[in-house]
Amino acid sequence: MTSTTDRIGRVRRHLPTQEARDLLALAADFVEREVGPDAADGEAAGAFPRDTFGRLSAAGLLSLPYPGEYGGGDQPYQVYLQVLEELAAARLTVGLGVSVHTLACHALAVHGAPEQRAAHLPAMLGGGLLGAYCLSEPASGSDAASLATRAVRDGDAWVLTGTKAWITHGGIADFYTVLARTGEAGPRGITAFLVPGDAPGLSAAAPERKMGMNGSPTAQVHFDGVRVSDDRRLGDEGDGLAIALSALDSGRLGIAACAIGVAQAAFTQALEFTTGRRQFGRPVADFQGLRFMLADMATQIEAGRALYLEAARLRDAGEPFARQAAMAKLFCTDAAMRVTTDAVQLLGGYGYTADFPAERYLREAKVLQIVEGTNQIQRTVIARHLVGAS
Repeated sequence: MTSTTDRIGRVRRHLPTQEARDLLALAADFVEREVGPDAADGEAAGAFPRDTFGRLSAAGLLSLPYPGEYGGGDQPYQVYLQVLEELAAARLTVGLGVSVHTLACHALAVHGAPEQRAAHLPAMLGGGLLGAYCLSEPASGSDAASLATRAVRDGDAWVLTGTKAWITHGGIADFYTVLARTGEAGPRGITAFLVPGDAPGLSAAAPERKMGMNGSPTAQVHFDGVRVSDDRRLGDEGDGLAIALSALDSGRLGIAACAIGVAQAAFTQALEFTTGRRQFGRPVADFQGLRFMLADMATQIEAGRALYLEAARLRDAGEPFARQAAMAKLFCTDAAMRVTTDAVQLLGGYGYTADFPAERYLREAKVLQIVEGTNQIQRTVIARHLVGAS
């Protein structure tokens, strides 16, 4: 699979099957009708597009990489990620939201018992539900093994107490995949649970005030004696951290695809602006210094897309891909930051105004270097694969 870009920056994709081509065409049409037109106004107003996610679910675009027997799309990750890129290019709140939902479904889909998957996955994948993933805490971010939220067994149930932080969809999600401590300190004392969004004792703080992605609520989620039955425990007791980290390997590819989507949108706008605007009697894009900037931006986008797709191919083939996922997340999000910064520069004063989306792309790109493992953590992960733990 390869992808190219035409002279005004739109991506032309070459996909492996007619089904994949039809799927991407469906996603592109959905974006044009449902996401793009309201993106700027929705972000300016801080409005979460919940109806959009309902329509994504109805169209089968919330379930792409999961098994068809549970309502999934049976699509390889390399196809799913390109759909994600398309969504993120139109509005990161939507693209990242789909990625987070996919992450929240991972523990059940991969590690849940057959009866658990049959009971919950169809509604999660195609029933209009929206998920959230609860790993980070106020004092436990990159050091996930030190989390403090506890789950204490009480008969045939568990009682969860603690606070999770930086939760995308916090307070609006229909279900939460929650990692909680059930045993001794350290990585072996953590267990995963599937918690309903309306569980008594579950509440959310006011959303964080962020520099970007204002339409996507990010909030602390509090568990005040939340009671869940043992049949909502995912995997074996004590296996939670391994489950969480395996989900993050896939989630990092989602972030990488979203980053390339944002970068592609910024590049397309910069290219259209510089080829259409004239200064000193000729298009701005005719000046060599600006042409070189455009060339560098396009190269970073193509390289990032190739990197995340190669990692996805490994995943689809059942090969180890954690190192490549960390590389893709690192490179693609750094590239998005560079490309969006250059896009603002190429638009000059217009790039600094909210009349053009370039400044929004720049603000949104920053968070992608932070979420699901900062880029400093990605370098640690890559180095550990190369030379072992320090």
